Amino acid sequence: MLQNEIKKSFVELGLFLSQFHLDNYQENKAVKNNDLFHDDFINLIELSQSHNGWFTPENVYFSIQSWAIALREENLNKWLSSYHFKNSIPKTVGLVLAGNIPLVGFHDFLSVLLSGHNVTIKTSSNDHYLIQFLIKYLITIDYRFNEKINLIEGKLENFDAVIATGNNNTARYFEYYFKDKPNIIRKNRNSVAILTGKETKEDLLLLGEDIFRYFGLGCRNVSKIFIPKGYNFDAFFNAIFEFQDIVKYERYANNYDYNKAVYLMSNFKLLDNGFLTLKEDESYSSPISSIFYEYYNSIDEIEKKLSNDAEQIQCIVSNNLIPNSVNFGQTQKPNLWDYADNIDTIQFLIDL
Repeated sequence: MLQNEIKKSFVELGLFLSQFHLDNYQENKAVKNNDLFHDDFINLIELSQSHNGWFTPENVYFSIQSWAIALREENLNKWLSSYHFKNSIPKTVGLVLAGNIPLVGFHDFLSVLLSGHNVTIKTSSNDHYLIQFLIKYLITIDYRFNEKINLIEGKLENFDAVIATGNNNTARYFEYYFKDKPNIIRKNRNSVAILTGKETKEDLLLLGEDIFRYFGLGCRNVSKIFIPKGYNFDAFFNAIFEFQDIVKYERYANNYDYNKAVYLMSNFKLLDNGFLTLKEDESYSSPISSIFYEYYNSIDEIEKKLSNDAEQIQCIVSNNLIPNSVNFGQTQKPNLWDYADNIDTIQFLIDL
């Protein structure tokens, strides 16, 4: 398959996905294969929470709409225009996907195919059904994808390169097992926000989206904030109160109750609003329903610290306080060229 043919198929997939909204739903009769897939996809979305308790319809629809936008032809063209693709024999690239948020491994899947390679996918049991469904849709658009895509359940074998995502413990296994193949191994990362106390209510409301989207399970979710000494938390708590309904989800509520109890039994000083705890801590990876905070003396100081800890950081949110920071509310809306861990996946695949 030529790259333009593959790209055209993904644009069609994007049009299919663009129909599915949480509140503003409208079927597009012009979308290919709607008669075969439309109703089944709605059913799958509604059943996703039974497959994975964290995959609420709201979050699944959010992910679907994010990909519907990303797969627009103009976005694909902008992304791919800066690369020089080689006419080489396709390799087989193995993907070991995470399952913490809906379709979290789709970018790697898309990148492999657009780079001209074949893909062997080992999905996470936490996010198997959505990507499997989208693969079936692609194969229906163009049967040749059936020769390029292989979904497996057992051991990953017969591959030329691998992209594997896991936690820090599984990453050590990946690094050993895949050491003889070209690889990208992704570990735990977290995102942070830098506040000055001058943020507007709108800024802080958008920060709430960065914190609570997907219940904070993604590496792009803000898990820690840096604040100046003497910072008044009132504006922060007032703004994020809009997200109070998150505690109505049983899994989130259980984590909130458990982590709060552990903190209190350990005599940690906490700030608490009934659905989120804030704890002063130098670490980056806070548990679900909790945010760490740390005081700073100057922006230069915090910029140096984050530079030194770059391998632990995915996104930095601020009002342009440091270079390459992300605007409030944008962490879960990455562009196709916003690579995880700042590793250029497309260039890695071109160089195989």
